[in-house]
Amino acid sequence: MQRKSWDEYFIEIAQLIATRSTCLRRKVGAVAVKDKQILATGYNGVPTGIQHCEETGCVRKMKNIPSGERHEICMGSHGEMNVIAQAARHGISLKGCTLYCTTYPCSMCAKLIVNTGIKQVIHVDDYNDDLSKKILENIQVSQFRSSEESEDF
Repeated sequence: MQRKSWDEYFIEIAQLIATRSTCLRRKVGAVAVKDKQILATGYNGVPTGIQHCEETGCVRKMKNIPSGERHEICMGSHGEMNVIAQAARHGISLKGCTLYCTTYPCSMCAKLIVNTGIKQVIHVDDYNDDLSKKILENIQVSQFRSSEESEDF
């Protein structure tokens, strides 16, 4: 039996975390890791105590807002935001850590990632946000490829 790589292990955890999301459009999970230890996790969803979009409906969908636009209208916080908030709530520094995400961070999350001191982002799915890519240009960012995928190249 071959063991999973650390990247594969933490990406799979991020994917599991995403299953907690109540977002109707996209389920995102994130996990902050330092020295192979999980520091915090987050998934996208509404703030604590607010009705979930599953119950109220998606405001962005009702207003026909395309993906990647007008993030501020969404009731939910992104998985990357929530991993940072969870760490802050418990007094955990994310400086120098790696953030594993199921989706490339948007520009709002990118700003938080830079200001938090996260040194690396590893993501699965891409996200079309040129501003985010510019904001993260001084952070090590890579798209995860499973060992099965990389053998095909």
